[in-house]
Amino acid sequence: MAPSPALLLTLPAFLLTAALAVFLTASLRLLALLPSRRPHPPKRSPGTPTRLLVVLGSGGHTAEMLALLRTLDPQKYTHRTYVVSSGDSFSAERAMEFEKLVGLKAAGRERDGRVAGERGQGLTGEGGAGVGSYDIAIVPRARRIHQSLLSTPWSALRCLWSCFAVLRAPSAALSLPKCSGAASIYGYPDLILTNGPATAVIVILASLILRFFGVGGANARDKMRTIYVESWARVTRLSLSGKLLVKVVDRFLVQWEGLEGVGGRGEFFGVLV
Repeated sequence: MAPSPALLLTLPAFLLTAALAVFLTASLRLLALLPSRRPHPPKRSPGTPTRLLVVLGSGGHTAEMLALLRTLDPQKYTHRTYVVSSGDSFSAERAMEFEKLVGLKAAGRERDGRVAGERGQGLTGEGGAGVGSYDIAIVPRARRIHQSLLSTPWSALRCLWSCFAVLRAPSAALSLPKCSGAASIYGYPDLILTNGPATAVIVILASLILRFFGVGGANARDKMRTIYVESWARVTRLSLSGKLLVKVVDRFLVQWEGLEGVGGRGEFFGVLV
């Protein structure tokens, strides 16, 4: 028996209505993810475990990022995750060297604090709290140099999938060194910091997808805040990563006055590296 004309007219109308409802719901959800819609994070009590995720890139990006972190307080950011692309041994080695330096500085402050205490000067605060923990998460390259555009979507998806795991916990399977037991208390990073390598775009995209679907409490007010620092080498124009991320990160910092206000977001505080 053939369907009635009324049914044939009703089915397309129903599908169109459903499509519009999905589109409107998705649009409202995306608007809610924009930085201007995010509430301010709550104030943290001293000693609150805080996870910082830093995206490193080969060569200049890594050098600039580690220079940016030279005043890092390990008592404030108690666990640091460094994301590097596979094959980028330079960035992994530099991250480990940086963490050794953090440990030496903390040991010096602790020693100075003990000496001051023995002299009756009452110095407090810096000593004895340790340097926290860190891990180096290795993700597949989003795109290799001279890689065919036909195979790029597949490698980008592999990178995206790995970034989901890195964001959800610091003790990912491909992490060096293995996290200590104390690191298991950390979930999503409280802050994501990057300065523009291609992997950064994938990491930020992964964080937006997790927040969009609310996976594992990804929409918590104090989780996965994002700061993008444009490279010092970018004087008059944004990098491709900057152009892609300027509207979606929470803070967008530039290092040249000529870029202040770019995209309606650029914040200039002078040279940071």
